[in-house]
Amino acid sequence: MSKKNERAFANAKKFISGGVNSPVRAWQAVNGTPLFVDKAKGSKIYDLSGKEYIDYVLSWGPIILGHAHPKIIAAIRQSAINGTSFGAPTEAETEMARLICESIPSIEQVRMTSSGTEAAMTAIRLARGFTGKKLIAKFSGCYHGHADSMLIKAGSGVTTLGIPGSPGIPEETAQLTLSLPYNNLDSLQKVIDIHGSQIAAIIVEPIAGNMGVVPPREVFLETLRELTAKKNIILIFDEVITGFRFTFGGAQNLLKIKPDLTCLGKIIGAGLPVGAIGGRKEIMSHLAPLGDIYQAGTLSGNPLAMNAGLAALNLLKEKKDEFKILDGKTKYLCSEIENLFKGKGVCVCINRFHSMFTIFFQEGPVFDLATAQKSDTKMFARFFHGMLKQGVWLAPSQFEALFLSFAHTKKDISFTLDACKRALKNI
Repeated sequence: MSKKNERAFANAKKFISGGVNSPVRAWQAVNGTPLFVDKAKGSKIYDLSGKEYIDYVLSWGPIILGHAHPKIIAAIRQSAINGTSFGAPTEAETEMARLICESIPSIEQVRMTSSGTEAAMTAIRLARGFTGKKLIAKFSGCYHGHADSMLIKAGSGVTTLGIPGSPGIPEETAQLTLSLPYNNLDSLQKVIDIHGSQIAAIIVEPIAGNMGVVPPREVFLETLRELTAKKNIILIFDEVITGFRFTFGGAQNLLKIKPDLTCLGKIIGAGLPVGAIGGRKEIMSHLAPLGDIYQAGTLSGNPLAMNAGLAALNLLKEKKDEFKILDGKTKYLCSEIENLFKGKGVCVCINRFHSMFTIFFQEGPVFDLATAQKSDTKMFARFFHGMLKQGVWLAPSQFEALFLSFAHTKKDISFTLDACKRALKNI
């Protein structure tokens, strides 16, 4: 740890609560002092001392084309020259909405927001307003932003810090959210049998990524879709992480399941703050100004985010046949890491879905929050610091996803595997 970094963190703590603007960045889960980033390019990120790291965090997913892609930077620069915010419609918003609707069949209309949290908040309000029902159901370990009703047994930083919910959320609000174990059809059926007539919506990450990566078990999502349709419950897919990461469209395109509403973010802003909610026109038309369900945002559809996102999506559209190559790179990396651990007699369970994965420090299988929490977090912390020392940047929590980008090369993967060998000597 350089003195320059220590000074930066000490200074941050004077003026920023906890020294960070998002809790997981504090590195408490790995007993470390967070490194401050100076710049990034391609698959690499650089700290204040100029040390280079291969980045598998990628700003928590959106940098699928690599850092500082020249066409995205050019789009941001041109957009900024024309003005940074108007609080008025732009054609870029319409073009973004058109691309989303054309690429995800379940989405007929879109409303832009400034974050994934706002998209999830809007989806919940819209579902309640459309159905006239109050209850919401979610799955333990899935994270849908930090709105009050979504922090009940949530994933991401909440799981990392061991917080079951959060002070400041009234009991009355918490009572309106039911939390179910992910991948458990018996619990799902029971809750729907008892509360189905009162449930406005069930929200789910189709590929869970906030308790670590946990793919859905066979027929889990198919059954969820069938049960919600029978009970007139709005099914919301939170694809803030998964949208446009595995294919040119949503994970739902691959799974061949159509939710009623979808939350998007991350990649559609190319790393700039953005979110979106989309779905059936019948439901979306209830948002103001057409309907009486209110949602607004001065920076929604911000021109910088829209133009950056359009550049990213158009590049991904050109690469839509290359997603299989990205999947193959990730599969190879995970397989080789698993072999290295086995060779050292260390139990790991690597969960992967296309280009996102998590190394759980346990025998496995990991299929929900309870099984994810059996992982050896102290061993993960030692591995994290070992890899960091070797120049590989991992998420500072056992309960987060790792990602590959199109910018990661065979050389990067080879370097990562060599780093893993060296880190395992001291684990």
